[in-house]
Amino acid sequence: MMEKILAKAVGGERLTMQEGLDLLQSSDLPRLGHAADAVARRLHPEDYRTYNIDRNINYTNVCTAVCDFCAFFRKPKSADGYVLPRDVLLTKIEETKRLGGNQILLQGGLHPEFKLDWYEDLLRDIKHRFPQLNVHGFSPPEIHHFTKLNRLPLRTVLERLRAAGLGSIPGGGAEILVDRVRREITRGKCLSDDWLNVMRVWHELGGVSSATMMFGHVETLAERIEHLERLRRLQDETAGFTAFIGWTFQPDHTDLAHIPKASPFEYLKTQAVARLYLDNFRNVQSSWVTQGLKIGQLALLFGANDMGSLMIEENVVAEAGTVHYLTLDEIRNAIGELGYRPRQRDVFYKLVDDQTERFAIEANRSGPNGAGTMPDLELAG
Repeated sequence: MMEKILAKAVGGERLTMQEGLDLLQSSDLPRLGHAADAVARRLHPEDYRTYNIDRNINYTNVCTAVCDFCAFFRKPKSADGYVLPRDVLLTKIEETKRLGGNQILLQGGLHPEFKLDWYEDLLRDIKHRFPQLNVHGFSPPEIHHFTKLNRLPLRTVLERLRAAGLGSIPGGGAEILVDRVRREITRGKCLSDDWLNVMRVWHELGGVSSATMMFGHVETLAERIEHLERLRRLQDETAGFTAFIGWTFQPDHTDLAHIPKASPFEYLKTQAVARLYLDNFRNVQSSWVTQGLKIGQLALLFGANDMGSLMIEENVVAEAGTVHYLTLDEIRNAIGELGYRPRQRDVFYKLVDDQTERFAIEANRSGPNGAGTMPDLELAG
C-alpha cells in the first residue's frame, strides 16, 4: 500500500487525506525521504539549492493573546514588555543591508493600542530609508487584530498596508489550522478561517506569502494532514503561497513544557509527507533554526529545496531555549556538501545576481567574529 501511495506522489498525482495520513503513520523514514527527494528533484532539477539573508525584527513583545506555546510574549503593562524605538529598528535594518540582506521579517505581538496609522508610518519610514528592501511583515493574526482594533474591513487594511510599503506576508501564527487545536493552545487569537482569509484576500490583491506549520504539541496526525489540506485548497484557489515551512514545537519555558520535544525523526517524516502532499507548492524550506545544522542539512534530502534564511536575528524560538546559529559559510557549505551549488535568493525565490551574492559572502566573513549574526541591540520599553 505504501509503495503505491509513494509512486502516486512521485508521479505527480494528488494524494488524498487518507493517503497522507497513512504516510504520516508510517515509520519507514528512508522510503519517505527518498520519495520526497524525488518530488523535490522533479520540481527543481537545477544543480543548486537556495538560501536567503534576512533578519527577524520583533518590533514589540506586548500581546493581548495568550498562547501556551509562546515564551516570547508579554502581557500589556508587563514590566518586561517593549516596543522598539524607531531609530533602533532602522539601525537593525541598516546592519542587515550591510550583511547582504534583501529583506526583513517584521512581526510582533497583538499590541492593544497601536492603530493602523502607526503601522503605516512604520512602513513608510522603512521604505523611505531602504526603498529596495522587501518588508515581509505582519502575520495573519496581527492583520486580523488590526481589523478588529480599527474596525475596518480586511481588504481595506491590506490595501493600506500595501500602499505604505508592505511587500509580502509571512505565514506565522498558523500553528495548526484546526480550530480544536487552536482553542486548546491559545486565547484571543484568530481561528483557522480568519487566518486563511487574510492570506486569501492578500493573494487576491496580487500579494504573495509563505505558509507554515508548527507541529508536535497537542495535534493528532490526522490534524496535521487537515492543516496541509487547507493550505493546499487555498493554493489551488489563489496560487499565492511561495513556500511551505514546517517546524517542531519548542516546549522549554512555555506553559506546554510538559510535552516532550518532537524528535528529528518526527520532523523529517512530517516534512517529507508535506512535500509529497503539497503538490501545488513549488518550494519547501528547511528549519535549521529549530533543528540545528545537521538535521537542517538532511532536510534537503527529505523534500526541501531551500536551506532557509541566515536569520541574522531571531527572538521567538530563542526565548523557548532553542538557539542554533549558523554563519553564511556554514549554510553554503551544508548545501555544497550535498553536491549542490549554493545560491542566494530573495523572498520571491528569484536568484540574486552574482555580484550581490559575492558582496554578501565577503560582508559576512568580515562581520563580527567572522559570522553572519549581529549582537542584538538593547531593547527599550
